[in-house]
Amino acid sequence: MKFRFLTSGESHGKCLNAIIDGVPSNFKIDEDFINSELKLRQQGVGRGGRMKIENDTIIINSGVRHGLTLGSPICLEIINNDFKNWEVEMNSKIQEATEENKTKIQNKFISQVRPGHADFSGALKYNHNDIRNILERSSARETAMRTAVGAVAQLILKPFNITFESQTVEIGGVDFKEKEKLLELINYTREKGDTLGGNFKITIKNVPIGLGTHVHWDKKLDALLSSAIMSIGGVKSVEFGLGHLVADTFGSKTHDEIYYENNKIIRNTNNAGGIEGGMSNGEDIVIHASMKAIPTLKTPLNSIDLNSKEQVKAHFERSDVCAVESCSVVAKNMAAIIIAQQFLEKFGGDSFCEILNNYNSYLEQIKL
Repeated sequence: MKFRFLTSGESHGKCLNAIIDGVPSNFKIDEDFINSELKLRQQGVGRGGRMKIENDTIIINSGVRHGLTLGSPICLEIINNDFKNWEVEMNSKIQEATEENKTKIQNKFISQVRPGHADFSGALKYNHNDIRNILERSSARETAMRTAVGAVAQLILKPFNITFESQTVEIGGVDFKEKEKLLELINYTREKGDTLGGNFKITIKNVPIGLGTHVHWDKKLDALLSSAIMSIGGVKSVEFGLGHLVADTFGSKTHDEIYYENNKIIRNTNNAGGIEGGMSNGEDIVIHASMKAIPTLKTPLNSIDLNSKEQVKAHFERSDVCAVESCSVVAKNMAAIIIAQQFLEKFGGDSFCEILNNYNSYLEQIKL
């Protein structure tokens, strides 16, 4: 059985939902840990007003009893607090045609597309004249539920000591450690109605040798991780280890030499970022990713009205100045989903005990 999930929900709808399938029985599920990951996603410099409204808390509706997984599908839910302000505009039912309701719905009608967002292509692809039908799902709000699913994946991997870390490296060209300079940049950007992107790093520790495979193009571990992280809105590049620097580095300085000392494999470098030939090699998996500046600007860019074709300024809706820290948390949890998928595929079973036995047997097999 494969670990898989499906999410649903709009940014200003009632809630976000997920169904997770393929979680074996008797894994411990810690709701406090899931909520801590959701809290991390809401934090960071440059966040906007929406985070003051929401208090993301996971609701587990099925698949877990008394803190342990049952082996059946897990249903997760996060309530959108802001829905109370959008009940007419985002209700699934046809609304009574009062003047007040008509005004509310019309005020949320959007036809001025934002360059860099899903607005333009999505509206044309799905034949919508109201871009709200696109932006409500393409909004980063949906990543709250992906974070929750990733937190479940982390809990599955926790008994095997596989851990995940996210680190913001820089924002707008400023080293994240230079806090005073960074806050000055954030404030300056906010005042001019602009936005910022940045770079972040994901580190995954204690991944066993052999997750992924060299056999098929679509099962290579680095390809799967890249796809998962690139699926996050705003992420424009993903690299492993040395990344693009390998293009300017001699082979003798690129590849990680192997030694055998004190009955274990030793490498003095990790330029491969923990993956060789599409498989984990036992070193830390190190991922670098870049997020572009958010395309919703308070000082809007030039665009068109998709219905009238007139030249207009792009639509502005409440937004963040910067969400790089938040994005790094989502990326960490998307990476956890992929590692959990591959781990369960490799050591699969119907219960924690069965998987643990398979895992320990494999570790004995690969001992050198």
